[in-house]
Amino acid sequence: MTAMKLAARAGLTVLGFTLAANVAMADTVTLTVYAGIFQEKYTKAVVEPFMKANPDITVELYGTANSAQMLGTLRAQAGSPQIDIAIMDISVAKAATDEGIFAPMDDTVTKHLANLYPQAKVEGVNAVGVTFDNLVLLYNTDKVNQVPTSWNALWDRQYAKQVSIPAVPDIQGTTLTIVTDKMAGGTNYMESVDAGIKRLAELAPNVQTWEPRPDAYQPISSGTAAMGIGWNARAQVYSDLSNGKLGVALPQEGSGFQINVIGLVKGGPASESAKKFIDYALSPEAQAAFTEQMFYAPTNSKAVPLISDQALHRTTAGAMDRMIDINWLEVAKIRDAITEQWRRRVIPLSR
Repeated sequence: MTAMKLAARAGLTVLGFTLAANVAMADTVTLTVYAGIFQEKYTKAVVEPFMKANPDITVELYGTANSAQMLGTLRAQAGSPQIDIAIMDISVAKAATDEGIFAPMDDTVTKHLANLYPQAKVEGVNAVGVTFDNLVLLYNTDKVNQVPTSWNALWDRQYAKQVSIPAVPDIQGTTLTIVTDKMAGGTNYMESVDAGIKRLAELAPNVQTWEPRPDAYQPISSGTAAMGIGWNARAQVYSDLSNGKLGVALPQEGSGFQINVIGLVKGGPASESAKKFIDYALSPEAQAAFTEQMFYAPTNSKAVPLISDQALHRTTAGAMDRMIDINWLEVAKIRDAITEQWRRRVIPLSR
Protein backbone atom coordinates (compact mmCIF):
# COMPACT_ATOMS: atom_id res chain seq x y z
CA MET A 1 0.00 0.00 0.00
CA THR A 2 1.41 3.40 -0.99
CA ALA A 3 2.19 6.07 1.56
CA MET A 4 -0.57 8.20 0.02
CA LYS A 5 -3.19 5.48 0.55
CA LEU A 6 -2.04 4.88 4.10
CA ALA A 7 -2.31 8.59 4.84
CA ALA A 8 -5.79 8.71 3.31
CA ARG A 9 -6.92 5.69 5.32
CA ALA A 10 -5.47 7.21 8.47
CA GLY A 11 -7.28 10.43 7.70
CA LEU A 12 -10.58 8.61 7.27
CA THR A 13 -9.99 6.77 10.53
CA VAL A 14 -9.35 10.02 12.38
CA LEU A 15 -12.45 11.54 10.78
CA GLY A 16 -14.49 8.51 11.84
CA PHE A 17 -13.27 8.81 15.41
CA THR A 18 -14.07 12.53 15.36
CA LEU A 19 -17.61 11.96 14.12
CA ALA A 20 -18.14 9.21 16.67
CA ALA A 21 -16.90 11.48 19.40
CA ASN A 22 -19.23 14.25 18.28
CA VAL A 23 -22.15 11.84 18.28
CA ALA A 24 -21.18 10.66 21.73
CA MET A 25 -21.00 14.26 22.93
CA ALA A 26 -24.45 15.10 21.58
CA ASP A 27 -27.17 14.80 24.23
CA THR A 28 -30.94 14.56 24.17
CA VAL A 29 -32.91 15.99 27.08
CA THR A 30 -36.52 14.82 27.46
CA LEU A 31 -38.86 17.32 29.06
CA THR A 32 -42.48 16.59 29.97
CA VAL A 33 -44.85 19.58 29.87
CA TYR A 34 -48.56 20.31 29.44
CA ALA A 35 -49.67 19.35 25.95
CA GLY A 36 -51.29 21.84 23.60
CA ILE A 37 -50.82 25.59 23.73
CA PHE A 38 -48.36 25.47 26.65
CA GLN A 39 -46.09 23.07 24.77
CA GLU A 40 -46.37 25.16 21.60
CA LYS A 41 -45.52 28.47 23.29
CA TYR A 42 -42.82 27.04 25.55
CA THR A 43 -41.07 25.46 22.57
CA LYS A 44 -40.95 28.77 20.75
CA ALA A 45 -39.98 30.96 23.71
CA VAL A 46 -37.58 28.73 25.64
CA VAL A 47 -36.67 25.42 24.00
CA GLU A 48 -35.71 26.64 20.55
CA PRO A 49 -33.48 29.50 21.80
CA PHE A 50 -31.79 27.09 24.21
CA MET A 51 -31.00 24.60 21.44
CA LYS A 52 -29.73 27.40 19.20
CA ALA A 53 -27.32 28.44 21.95
CA ASN A 54 -26.42 24.81 22.71
CA PRO A 55 -26.24 22.96 19.36
CA ASP A 56 -24.82 19.86 21.07
CA ILE A 57 -28.05 19.41 23.07
CA THR A 58 -31.45 18.42 21.69
CA VAL A 59 -34.53 18.98 23.82
CA GLU A 60 -37.50 16.72 23.11
CA LEU A 61 -40.88 17.60 24.62
CA TYR A 62 -43.29 14.96 25.86
CA GLY A 63 -46.74 16.52 26.11
CA THR A 64 -49.11 15.32 28.82
CA ALA A 65 -52.69 16.33 29.63
CA ASN A 66 -52.08 17.20 33.28
CA SER A 67 -49.71 16.88 36.23
CA ALA A 68 -51.34 13.72 37.54
CA GLN A 69 -50.58 11.93 34.27
CA MET A 70 -47.01 13.21 34.37
CA LEU A 71 -46.59 11.74 37.84
CA GLY A 72 -48.03 8.43 36.67
CA THR A 73 -45.50 8.29 33.82
CA LEU A 74 -42.60 9.15 36.13
CA ARG A 75 -43.71 6.47 38.59
CA ALA A 76 -43.86 3.87 35.82
CA GLN A 77 -40.29 4.76 34.81
CA ALA A 78 -38.92 4.90 38.36
CA GLY A 79 -36.64 1.91 37.85
CA SER A 80 -35.24 3.26 34.58
CA PRO A 81 -36.09 6.94 33.99
CA GLN A 82 -36.54 8.07 30.38
CA ILE A 83 -37.59 11.63 31.25
CA ASP A 84 -35.05 14.18 32.51
CA ILE A 85 -37.19 17.16 33.50
CA ALA A 86 -40.81 17.75 34.43
CA ILE A 87 -42.86 20.94 34.59
CA MET A 88 -45.92 20.34 36.75
CA ASP A 89 -48.20 21.69 39.46
CA ILE A 90 -46.46 22.23 42.79
CA SER A 91 -48.79 19.98 44.80
CA VAL A 92 -48.07 17.04 42.48
CA ALA A 93 -44.35 17.86 42.60
CA LYS A 94 -44.52 17.37 46.38
CA ALA A 95 -45.66 13.78 45.80
CA ALA A 96 -42.84 13.27 43.28
CA THR A 97 -40.38 14.57 45.85
CA ASP A 98 -41.71 12.34 48.61
CA GLU A 99 -41.40 9.32 46.33
CA GLY A 100 -37.77 10.12 45.48
CA ILE A 101 -38.48 10.94 41.84
CA PHE A 102 -36.97 14.45 41.88
CA ALA A 103 -33.33 15.19 42.66
CA PRO A 104 -32.53 18.07 45.03
CA MET A 105 -32.78 21.54 43.52
CA ASP A 106 -29.71 23.50 44.60
CA ASP A 107 -26.92 25.69 43.27
CA THR A 108 -25.38 22.73 41.45
CA VAL A 109 -28.48 22.70 39.24
CA THR A 110 -29.05 26.43 38.74
CA LYS A 111 -27.41 29.67 39.77
CA HIS A 112 -30.72 31.56 39.74
CA LEU A 113 -32.22 30.31 43.00
CA ALA A 114 -31.39 33.48 44.93
CA ASN A 115 -33.31 35.62 42.41
CA LEU A 116 -36.55 33.64 42.54
CA TYR A 117 -39.54 35.15 44.34
CA PRO A 118 -40.15 33.56 47.77
CA GLN A 119 -43.39 32.00 46.50
CA ALA A 120 -41.35 29.99 43.97
CA LYS A 121 -39.52 28.00 46.64
CA VAL A 122 -41.48 25.69 48.95
CA GLU A 123 -39.82 23.67 51.67
CA GLY A 124 -40.12 19.95 51.09
CA VAL A 125 -40.40 20.21 47.29
CA ASN A 126 -37.37 19.34 45.14
CA ALA A 127 -38.52 21.67 42.37
CA VAL A 128 -38.89 25.43 42.03
CA GLY A 129 -41.41 27.73 40.42
CA VAL A 130 -40.94 28.23 36.70
CA THR A 131 -44.26 30.04 36.07
CA PHE A 132 -46.84 31.91 38.14
CA ASP A 133 -50.46 31.93 37.03
CA ASN A 134 -53.56 33.24 38.75
CA LEU A 135 -57.33 32.93 38.67
CA VAL A 136 -59.15 35.62 36.68
CA LEU A 137 -62.69 36.62 35.88
CA LEU A 138 -63.70 35.80 32.29
CA TYR A 139 -66.52 37.55 30.46
CA ASN A 140 -68.00 37.81 26.99
CA THR A 141 -67.49 41.37 25.80
CA ASP A 142 -70.76 41.34 23.81
CA LYS A 143 -72.85 40.26 26.79
CA VAL A 144 -71.03 42.18 29.53
CA ASN A 145 -70.80 45.86 28.64
CA GLN A 146 -68.50 47.08 31.43
CA VAL A 147 -65.27 45.45 32.61
CA PRO A 148 -66.10 43.70 35.91
CA THR A 149 -64.04 45.00 38.82
CA SER A 150 -65.19 42.52 41.48
CA TRP A 151 -65.76 38.80 41.80
CA ASN A 152 -69.25 39.78 42.95
CA ALA A 153 -70.18 40.20 39.28
CA LEU A 154 -70.57 36.41 39.14
CA TRP A 155 -73.53 36.72 41.55
CA ASP A 156 -75.36 39.35 39.47
CA ARG A 157 -78.83 37.96 38.66
CA GLN A 158 -78.76 39.38 35.15
CA TYR A 159 -76.36 36.53 34.36
CA ALA A 160 -78.65 33.79 35.65
CA LYS A 161 -77.77 30.47 33.98
CA GLN A 162 -74.96 32.19 32.05
CA VAL A 163 -72.04 31.54 34.40
CA SER A 164 -69.46 28.83 33.65
CA ILE A 165 -67.44 27.50 36.63
CA PRO A 166 -65.01 24.54 36.71
CA ALA A 167 -66.10 22.88 39.96
CA VAL A 168 -63.87 21.16 42.48
CA PRO A 169 -61.85 18.98 42.53
CA ASP A 170 -60.53 21.17 39.69
CA ILE A 171 -57.99 23.53 41.25
CA GLN A 172 -59.86 26.49 39.74
CA GLY A 173 -62.87 25.65 41.90
CA THR A 174 -60.63 25.26 44.94
CA THR A 175 -59.01 28.64 44.33
CA LEU A 176 -62.43 30.27 43.92
CA THR A 177 -63.49 28.73 47.24
CA ILE A 178 -60.56 30.30 49.07
CA VAL A 179 -61.03 33.69 47.39
CA THR A 180 -64.77 33.65 48.12
CA ASP A 181 -64.19 32.60 51.72
CA LYS A 182 -61.93 35.60 52.27
CA MET A 183 -64.49 37.91 50.65
CA ALA A 184 -67.20 36.49 52.93
CA GLY A 185 -65.19 37.18 56.08
CA GLY A 186 -63.33 33.90 56.52
CA THR A 187 -60.03 34.27 58.33
CA ASN A 188 -58.30 30.88 58.00
CA TYR A 189 -59.18 28.60 55.10
CA MET A 190 -57.28 25.71 56.69
CA GLU A 191 -59.66 25.75 59.66
CA SER A 192 -62.91 26.42 57.79
CA VAL A 193 -64.24 27.58 54.41
CA ASP A 194 -67.83 27.60 55.62
CA ALA A 195 -68.32 31.29 54.86
CA GLY A 196 -67.12 30.72 51.30
CA ILE A 197 -69.31 27.64 50.80
CA LYS A 198 -72.40 29.57 51.93
CA ARG A 199 -71.61 32.34 49.47
CA LEU A 200 -70.99 29.86 46.64
CA ALA A 201 -74.37 28.27 47.37
CA GLU A 202 -75.89 31.67 46.56
CA LEU A 203 -73.98 31.67 43.25
CA ALA A 204 -75.22 28.22 42.21
CA PRO A 205 -78.54 29.36 40.61
CA ASN A 206 -76.55 31.52 38.17
CA VAL A 207 -74.37 28.61 37.03
CA GLN A 208 -75.00 27.14 33.60
CA THR A 209 -72.38 24.40 33.93
CA TRP A 210 -69.87 23.14 36.47
CA GLU A 211 -67.97 21.28 33.73
CA PRO A 212 -67.19 23.70 30.88
CA ARG A 213 -66.45 21.84 27.63
CA PRO A 214 -63.93 21.71 26.09
CA ASP A 215 -62.61 24.20 28.67
CA ALA A 216 -63.66 27.33 30.54
CA TYR A 217 -62.59 29.70 27.77
CA GLN A 218 -64.49 28.50 24.70
CA PRO A 219 -68.11 28.82 25.95
CA ILE A 220 -67.48 32.41 27.03
CA SER A 221 -65.61 33.31 23.82
CA SER A 222 -68.52 32.00 21.75
CA GLY A 223 -71.20 33.65 23.89
CA THR A 224 -72.70 30.37 25.09
CA ALA A 225 -71.93 31.71 28.57
CA ALA A 226 -71.56 35.31 29.69
CA MET A 227 -69.11 34.98 32.53
CA GLY A 228 -66.89 32.55 34.41
CA ILE A 229 -63.42 31.88 35.78
CA GLY A 230 -60.14 30.65 34.33
CA TRP A 231 -56.36 30.93 34.45
CA ASN A 232 -54.85 34.21 33.33
CA ALA A 233 -52.15 32.92 30.97
CA ARG A 234 -54.46 30.84 28.80
CA ALA A 235 -57.21 33.44 29.06
CA GLN A 236 -54.91 36.13 27.65
CA VAL A 237 -53.92 33.93 24.72
CA TYR A 238 -57.53 32.93 23.97
CA SER A 239 -58.61 36.57 24.30
CA ASP A 240 -56.27 37.42 21.41
CA LEU A 241 -57.44 34.41 19.40
CA SER A 242 -61.10 35.43 19.92
CA ASN A 243 -60.42 38.96 18.64
CA GLY A 244 -61.38 40.35 22.02
CA LYS A 245 -64.64 38.45 22.48
CA LEU A 246 -63.14 36.89 25.62
CA GLY A 247 -62.54 39.56 28.25
CA VAL A 248 -60.14 39.05 31.16
CA ALA A 249 -60.24 40.89 34.50
CA LEU A 250 -58.28 40.72 37.75
CA PRO A 251 -60.86 41.71 40.40
CA GLN A 252 -60.05 44.26 43.06
CA GLU A 253 -60.30 41.66 45.85
CA GLY A 254 -57.25 39.90 44.45
CA SER A 255 -56.68 36.31 43.43
CA GLY A 256 -54.61 33.22 44.15
CA PHE A 257 -51.51 31.83 42.49
CA GLN A 258 -51.20 28.53 40.70
CA ILE A 259 -47.53 27.59 40.61
CA ASN A 260 -45.89 25.37 38.02
CA VAL A 261 -42.50 24.09 39.09
CA ILE A 262 -39.59 22.61 37.20
CA GLY A 263 -37.92 19.51 38.60
CA LEU A 264 -34.88 17.38 37.72
CA VAL A 265 -35.65 13.66 37.54
CA LYS A 266 -33.23 11.68 39.68
CA GLY A 267 -31.17 9.34 37.52
CA GLY A 268 -32.42 10.79 34.24
CA PRO A 269 -30.41 9.76 31.16
CA ALA A 270 -29.14 13.29 30.39
CA SER A 271 -28.81 14.79 33.86
CA GLU A 272 -25.92 17.17 33.19
CA SER A 273 -27.51 18.62 30.06
CA ALA A 274 -30.85 18.70 31.90
CA LYS A 275 -29.27 20.86 34.61
CA LYS A 276 -28.05 23.21 31.91
CA PHE A 277 -31.57 23.51 30.51
CA ILE A 278 -33.13 24.12 33.95
CA ASP A 279 -30.61 26.87 34.59
CA TYR A 280 -31.56 28.47 31.28
CA ALA A 281 -35.31 28.05 31.90
CA LEU A 282 -34.98 29.98 35.17
CA SER A 283 -32.81 32.73 33.68
CA PRO A 284 -34.24 36.26 33.35
CA GLU A 285 -34.04 36.03 29.56
CA ALA A 286 -36.02 32.78 29.26
CA GLN A 287 -38.53 33.85 31.87
CA ALA A 288 -39.14 37.15 30.10
CA ALA A 289 -39.48 35.44 26.72
CA PHE A 290 -42.19 33.08 28.00
CA THR A 291 -44.07 35.93 29.65
CA GLU A 292 -44.10 37.71 26.30
CA GLN A 293 -45.37 34.55 24.59
CA MET A 294 -48.02 33.36 27.06
CA PHE A 295 -48.42 35.91 29.87
CA TYR A 296 -47.33 33.75 32.76
CA ALA A 297 -45.81 35.94 35.45
CA PRO A 298 -42.07 35.28 35.82
CA THR A 299 -40.70 33.58 38.92
CA ASN A 300 -37.28 35.24 38.55
CA SER A 301 -37.48 38.81 39.85
CA LYS A 302 -34.66 39.86 37.52
CA ALA A 303 -36.88 39.13 34.50
CA VAL A 304 -39.31 41.98 35.14
CA PRO A 305 -37.18 44.79 33.61
CA LEU A 306 -36.80 42.70 30.42
CA ILE A 307 -40.55 42.37 29.84
CA SER A 308 -42.47 44.88 27.75
CA ASP A 309 -45.01 47.05 29.60
CA GLN A 310 -47.74 45.65 27.36
CA ALA A 311 -47.04 42.05 28.35
CA LEU A 312 -46.33 42.87 31.99
CA HIS A 313 -49.69 44.60 32.30
CA ARG A 314 -51.37 41.33 31.35
CA THR A 315 -49.77 39.38 34.21
CA THR A 316 -49.75 39.70 38.01
CA ALA A 317 -46.08 40.73 38.08
CA GLY A 318 -47.18 44.24 38.99
CA ALA A 319 -49.84 43.09 41.46
CA MET A 320 -48.02 40.57 43.65
CA ASP A 321 -49.39 42.26 46.78
CA ARG A 322 -52.94 41.40 45.69
CA MET A 323 -52.30 37.67 45.63
CA ILE A 324 -53.79 35.66 48.50
CA ASP A 325 -51.16 33.51 50.18
CA ILE A 326 -52.31 29.96 49.42
CA ASN A 327 -50.23 27.05 50.70
CA TRP A 328 -51.14 24.39 48.16
CA LEU A 329 -49.34 21.65 50.06
CA GLU A 330 -51.58 22.32 53.05
CA VAL A 331 -54.68 22.74 50.86
CA ALA A 332 -54.06 19.24 49.49
CA LYS A 333 -54.90 17.93 52.97
CA ILE A 334 -58.38 19.51 52.94
CA ARG A 335 -59.21 19.26 49.23
CA ASP A 336 -61.42 16.19 49.67
CA ALA A 337 -63.37 17.91 52.46
CA ILE A 338 -63.90 20.99 50.28
CA THR A 339 -65.04 18.79 47.39
CA GLU A 340 -67.56 17.03 49.62
CA GLN A 341 -69.03 20.36 50.75
CA TRP A 342 -69.42 21.46 47.13
CA ARG A 343 -71.20 18.21 46.28
CA ARG A 344 -73.63 18.53 49.18
CA ARG A 345 -74.17 22.27 49.56
CA VAL A 346 -73.32 24.02 46.29
CA ILE A 347 -73.72 22.03 43.08
CA PRO A 348 -77.25 20.66 43.81
CA LEU A 349 -78.61 24.22 44.10
CA SER A 350 -77.95 24.96 40.42
CA ARG A 351 -80.47 22.40 39.22
